[in-house]
Amino acid sequence: MEQIALGQSGRPTTRLGFGCSSLMGALNRRDSLRLLEVAYDAGIRHFDVAPMYGYGEAESCLGEFLQTHRNDVTVTTKYGIAPPKNSALVRAGRRIAGPIVKKLPSIKQTLAKAANTATRNEERPAFTAAQAKASLTRSLTALRTNRIDLWLLHEVEASDLKDDALLSLLESEVKQGSIGSFGIGSEAKKIPALFTEHPAYCRTLQYEWSILGTPIPKDPAIPTTQTFRIHHRALSGNFRTLHTALLNNKPLTQRWSDATNADLINPETLANLMLKAALVMNPASIILFSSKNRQHIQGNVRIVADTTLETPARSLYHLVQSERERLVAIT
Repeated sequence: MEQIALGQSGRPTTRLGFGCSSLMGALNRRDSLRLLEVAYDAGIRHFDVAPMYGYGEAESCLGEFLQTHRNDVTVTTKYGIAPPKNSALVRAGRRIAGPIVKKLPSIKQTLAKAANTATRNEERPAFTAAQAKASLTRSLTALRTNRIDLWLLHEVEASDLKDDALLSLLESEVKQGSIGSFGIGSEAKKIPALFTEHPAYCRTLQYEWSILGTPIPKDPAIPTTQTFRIHHRALSGNFRTLHTALLNNKPLTQRWSDATNADLINPETLANLMLKAALVMNPASIILFSSKNRQHIQGNVRIVADTTLETPARSLYHLVQSERERLVAIT
């Protein structure tokens, strides 16, 4: 797979990264580890996790995986959103509910909603050096490693960054080698203020991007500097939104299909082009995705190398941008 340097860490990694938000949630530990191996065997070398993922257990699961792959992969984790509470309760509940869900899969969503309610931690981080250091220590321990390649401030806002000691801590940890680099992992709408008011924190910017979103190169509110970028949500809800819009407007779908020389009513074709568009429109960035499906993981890796998708993906991107108002009216 195409390689790229992971920002100021300098470590080589893959253009496509695997988001670990699904680990230890809907999946048990054995299946979560198997999923990581599927991603690795497919060629993915960048893994993105956070203390809150998987009811607080995703970092530990990824740490077990890293025991045999640490030198081959790059890892992002974060500080900000508090880890879930009552994680032990969830572990016990999973053991009890697992056999029931296999027999009655229809109750899976109900159980997941109950688990989210039971574990939700409303604590708001202060983004201080002391809290950050404690979080970093916990993440290093959970991941069973002595370095984190990229450490992001998770869902931080410009108004949160009041402790000057936090930046000093981040720079010190880079010098010591415990983190390769640092940056911001937040919503796109929060990026302009962060970049304007606290540029020193913005060595890397991680935020959502899809063909349905505002095109970054043309948006004066988001800086077009050489800051390293990582993007996510190229598919998920954005795919469902666009596919539904196309289903509801057959003339538009036919016209766009003719323009791209692709059957856009076919969900697999549309998803492939949306992911490829994220790659080709952000050529110096990592694109993250999450999936619990082996075939989807392997298919997404193939998309990276498939040059035949580049032209139709660009065409679809430009069609969406040029007819945004029409899309809004039908979605």
